[in-house]
Amino acid sequence: MKKVEIFENERATGYNQFVETWIPNYNYFLDRLPKLLSDANGKELLVVGCGTGNEIERFVKAPEHWTITGIDPSPEMIKQANDKFHNHDNVKLFTGLVSELEIEKKYSVATLLLVLHFLDDNGNKLNLLKDIADRLVSGAAFVMLDITGDKNQIKQNLKVLRHLLPDGLDAEQINNRLSRIENELFAVSEERLSELLQEAGFEKPLRFFQSSIYMGWLTKKK
Repeated sequence: MKKVEIFENERATGYNQFVETWIPNYNYFLDRLPKLLSDANGKELLVVGCGTGNEIERFVKAPEHWTITGIDPSPEMIKQANDKFHNHDNVKLFTGLVSELEIEKKYSVATLLLVLHFLDDNGNKLNLLKDIADRLVSGAAFVMLDITGDKNQIKQNLKVLRHLLPDGLDAEQINNRLSRIENELFAVSEERLSELLQEAGFEKPLRFFQSSIYMGWLTKKK
């Protein structure tokens, strides 16, 4: 059973351009993460599915000093992140899964951006959320950004997303991508996402951001 989708080759090298194209206000969301989490009780940050390090870059530049651990299953994505942060002693990067991180090490903040919709809701989503919760201190802040909604909500919001995309994209590419989102990814409803988070050991989440199908959530570990 495939549990993790790994970005390799062209998907890895073109990731940054891809997310900026397909997620309206993506950079706005990232730019405000350090401020959003500035009141967290501690500055030990775990970035799950860190990819090329887009969110890490914001925390490195933040006024506060963060100690950052990033993990991603893609060696190519981690290589790109390493190229960015090899001179930063406060950034540690690992290739692998959250379940492979030492459980004795606890973090005060965690992020999970654009990951959960790749995992089927057959235990895989819940297991990842539990693995994250197990590595957080009580009261730790947790931010998620993910494709969220029931089938009807996704369908309606995809119509909106089509109008928000940059000019000049190939029509076939747009149709293929929107079809993949609707039919091949594993988005869940807001209600189900809340259930999963609470079952994993988090408080009921607050939706604080939405751009079409992409919703941002804030919660804390119980």
